[in-house]
Amino acid sequence: MTFEEIESKLKNYTVGIAGVGGLGSNCAVALARVGIGKLIISDFDVVNESNLNRQYFFRDQLGQKKVKSLKENIKRINAEINIICNDIKLNENNIVEIYKDCDVIVEAFDLAEMKKMLIETCLMELPEKPIVIGIGMAGFGNSNSIKCKQFENLYICGDEKSEVSDDNPPLAPRVGIVANMQANTVLEILLNKK
Repeated sequence: MTFEEIESKLKNYTVGIAGVGGLGSNCAVALARVGIGKLIISDFDVVNESNLNRQYFFRDQLGQKKVKSLKENIKRINAEINIICNDIKLNENNIVEIYKDCDVIVEAFDLAEMKKMLIETCLMELPEKPIVIGIGMAGFGNSNSIKCKQFENLYICGDEKSEVSDDNPPLAPRVGIVANMQANTVLEILLNKK
């Protein structure tokens, strides 16, 4: 498939991204670069200085809402993309309404309880939707431990064990690998759709 053929196919799809920090912002940018038609992004946070080591934001965006800043950054890459921003904290009551029209949902939360809530809600309420999650990307090195596993409509990207801590922070290289693996998994799902 040529890039033009890929772009032509992807423009018809919608991807939802839950959380636009390290995983979500970088995954969204990767999908925008290959021509995804529509992104539905959700986050309630603002850009702060500690985000700049791994998230797709810039110093002049400090203090701004992440969804607004990410939309601006993506539009500089791909002006044709349709981006729906939800400045909201996701919960089991709003996930279905926000992501019901997506072809694929990407989980990109920091907190384990938020990951669990999104996965459980989607599996129960949107069982036909593929969900691509990120687990295990803290620290540095050991790139070959990062993999993607599939369990029916659930795709897990990461090493599944490197938990974030003060002594094992999330850093741009491994977070970027997982974010791009998530984007690549989305492409694989969408481009292989009949």
